[in-house]
Formats: sequence, C-alpha cells, structure tokens
Amino acid sequence: MRAQFVFSEIFVGLRRNLTMTIAVVVSAAVALGMLGVALLMVFQTSQMKDFWYDKVEVSVFLCTKTDQTLHPTTCSGGQVTDTQMTALQTDLTGNPLVQQVFPETQAEAFAHYKDQAKGSPVTEYVTPDQIPASLRVKLKNPSTENIDALRSTYQGQQGVEEVADQKTILKPLFKLFSGLTVSASTVAVVMVGLALMLIVNTVRLSAFSRRRETGIMRLVGASNFYIRLPFLMEGAVAGLGGVAVAALGVASFKFFLIDRVLAPSFTFTSFVGWDKVLLTVLILVPVGLLMAVGASALSLRKYLKV
Repeated sequence: MRAQFVFSEIFVGLRRNLTMTIAVVVSAAVALGMLGVALLMVFQTSQMKDFWYDKVEVSVFLCTKTDQTLHPTTCSGGQVTDTQMTALQTDLTGNPLVQQVFPETQAEAFAHYKDQAKGSPVTEYVTPDQIPASLRVKLKNPSTENIDALRSTYQGQQGVEEVADQKTILKPLFKLFSGLTVSASTVAVVMVGLALMLIVNTVRLSAFSRRRETGIMRLVGASNFYIRLPFLMEGAVAGLGGVAVAALGVASFKFFLIDRVLAPSFTFTSFVGWDKVLLTVLILVPVGLLMAVGASALSLRKYLKV
C-alpha cells in the first residue's frame, strides 16, 4: 500500500469538502466539549462529596449570649459555659456512634468566618460573640439513622442551640451540580447525534465526488479496505480536530470559570485540578475518534459493495 497515495487522497477529500469538514470539526467540538464539561462536573461532585463526607457529618452548635433571646426554648440558660462544653465533648467522645470530635471555640469560629467572608461588607457588623462555638462530629457510620439518633440525643441539652446535619446542608449544592451534569450530558448526547449525522453526510458527499476514482480502483483489484482507508482517515482527522477544539474549551472552562470565579468565591471547599482536565481530554480522544471513524465506516457501506 502506498502511504503517499493514501495521504494525497485524504488531502483531496478535505480540500473538496472544506466547508463541510469545518462544520464537522465545529459540531464534534461542541459535542465533545459538552461531554468534557459533564465529565468535569461528575469529577467535581465526587470530589466535593469526598472532601466533605470524609470530614464532618454533624455539627453541635452551642448557645451564644444573643441566643437566649433569639432561641429561648433551646438556650434558656444563656451562653454555654466551659463546663457544659467540656461535658458535652466528653459525652460525645464516649458515644459508640462517634469516631472523633473536633471542638471549635467562638474565637476560632469567628476567625474562620472572617477568612471565608473576606471582602464582604457584612463582616464589619459581625462580632465574635455572635458566632457560636461548636463541636463538629465525625461518625463511624454516617448513615441517616445514626445522624438522627445523635440529633435526638443531644438536641435540647443544656447549652446546645442546634444539632445540624452537614449533609442535609450540602445536599442542595450537590443537587445543583448533579442537575448541571444531567443538563450538560443531555446537550452532549444531542450534539453527538447531530455530529454523527453531519459526518455521515460529509463522507457520503466525499465518496460521491470521487466515485470515478473508486470505480477504477475496484477494476484494478483494490481491496475494500484500501478504498475505504482515505475516507476513514478523513473522518479521523476531522474527529481529532474536534477533540483539539473541545480540549481547549475544557481547559478554558477550568482556567476561567473554576480557577478565576468559583475557587476564589467558595474557599471552603476544593475544586478539580488539572489532572482531572487531562483525564477528561484522554477520555475525549478515543470517543472523538470512535465517533468520527465509526460514522465514516457506516456511511461507506453502500458505496463499497463489489
């Protein structure tokens, strides 16, 4: 097989159908780009769950000076005392459901709040005595039943303002990411379908425009694979072009949206790194090639019957 002939046929095919080839690259890039964004959203949701679920499941917020007025039922005794806080921590540590307890004083909680809300004008009006101290609890088995059992045990005890399930607080955020993932995946599936149809039509047009050359090659005994290879390679080139543009889009999504917008605004959690971007691109390469070459092979069946 002469490689020079194959490459020349690829160049001729791409040149003859330049507009359609560009359309294929663009549609494939959009489809693969949306797929890449969906993969990043999956990685991000998984990373956030690992980041938070492996840390703290339940927070026992303790009463402050103002809670006696704001929450007279649970904080009728006023601000929690050091003795009460120590007793609660000891009791929690000895609880068979609890793996570890992380105490946080009002001063530490206020420092964390100032760090997380940096730049917000609201911080000027918040004082340390308004931020509650807490006992952050990691469970051995963070099931819903164990969390409910812990809440029923400590909610209402002296000095306890509220027992909060951190997973419940974070569920809306995870639900948002899951919704965005489903939306991106849906758009990706639709765009992949459109890209496949466009690739099929492009290859058919290319095959039709070269039907004389194809007929001559059949007459001289060229195999179906030899005749088909230039068309398959054209599809592969267009697919790789789409992958390259999609990879650039995914990298831009990470650099501009995640690193420049989300990460500085949500410093309390972690975001996907460039390793996930590289993994996403490595997944897009075979998907793009399979999509382009598969559609090309399918469209050539009716033109290569001997």
